[in-house]
Amino acid sequence: MKLTTTLTVGAALSVLASSAFAYDADWKRGRVYYRSVCTSCHAVAPIGSINPSTKTKAEWAAYLKADKHNKGKDTVKQYVSKAYRASIKSGNKAAEKFADTPDQELMDDISAFLTKGAKDGDAPATCS
Repeated sequence: MKLTTTLTVGAALSVLASSAFAYDADWKRGRVYYRSVCTSCHAVAPIGSINPSTKTKAEWAAYLKADKHNKGKDTVKQYVSKAYRASIKSGNKAAEKFADTPDQELMDDISAFLTKGAKDGDAPATCS
């Protein structure tokens, strides 16, 4: 009985500890990266820049979940990866600034920015 109680308490503490250290996305950091990296690339591409307010929160969530970029030729995660940031950091200050940021944290930050700036978000955003 003592072993079961100890295991149960240990498991509960483990769950609490992991939730206490969950990353809280920073939409402002996501905005900096999106505007400096994503928008700068799209502005010179034939598609042009893509404002967060062009899609709803659900559409952005589906896009990020599908992880398909450039009509499925690339992944979104590729453009948020440390490897990609390292490849462009000499010409992009945001990529250099976030060079050591974990990929998932940066992806969460961008997602938070897109959600906030979506057509139906708290603060629909344009990227100019």
